[in-house]
Amino acid sequence: MFRPTPYKKVFFCVVLLFSTFVIVAQNQSPKSQFWERVRFGGGIGVGFNNAGFNGSIAPSAIYQATPQFAGGVSLNVIYSKVNDSRLTAYGGSVITLYNPIDFLQFSGEFEQLRVNRTLGTFEDDFWSPALFLGVGYTNSFSTIGIRYNVLYDNEDSIYLNAWAPFVRFYF
Repeated sequence: MFRPTPYKKVFFCVVLLFSTFVIVAQNQSPKSQFWERVRFGGGIGVGFNNAGFNGSIAPSAIYQATPQFAGGVSLNVIYSKVNDSRLTAYGGSVITLYNPIDFLQFSGEFEQLRVNRTLGTFEDDFWSPALFLGVGYTNSFSTIGIRYNVLYDNEDSIYLNAWAPFVRFYF
């Protein structure tokens, strides 16, 4: 009998939620100003090496309150397998964006992930919080920059470093 794993359920829920956002946004009347200010986007990542694979998907939606300020939410799923080690992380984040001038964007993002990892015979499940402060160059739909995790803890973080480059897309 087919039994979906918890990770497949999370992935299915992420896809279903993102699809629902898109369908609802497309079915709103033209008079609805709320949906005219909502932008969808996110990120996807894939990496390969000799010993393994890692991948991530993070659909998101933001509300453009003013030309300078926006805020929104994101769902995150990360999977990594290297030799006999495996990591799965899933959760969400809340993000705020501020553009003081057209090409410059500051960001703050709080992320909370549930992490399940296996290192050989050792298994561990824990929550991993992160608070990223970032700066980047932006145009009308994309931003490239760097962010810093102020809550970074070398022992309990799933990230290798407190500093991380990023690319964001919103349509």
